Amino acid sequence: MKKIEAIIKPFKMDDVREALADVGIAGMTVTEVKGFGRQKGHTELYRGAEYQVDFLPKIKVELVLADEQVELAIEAIEKSAKTGKIGDGKIFVTNVETAIRIRTGEHNEDAI
Repeated sequence: MKKIEAIIKPFKMDDVREALADVGIAGMTVTEVKGFGRQKGHTELYRGAEYQVDFLPKIKVELVLADEQVELAIEAIEKSAKTGKIGDGKIFVTNVETAIRIRTGEHNEDAI
């Protein structure tokens, strides 16, 4: 099993969800987060004063999948989240040792 964490632009969330549903992936955890990478924030004007916004709003999508679903999910996220501009985000993939469904006690792939 693998865990995919994708950091994407907020307005791409619906596209990513639909792309994942199209490849048969429905369950995910979505969190509103803030951060920056090479994009390094931007300046905004508020009531005539300019100020620096260091942390930009992003969406973090988390999925735990069987190994055979991982490449499909990565491709779906990458294609649907891409704008071609700086700040499109990142995808991280890590190993998951154990997963347990609390309600039934199922383990590993049966639990996801």
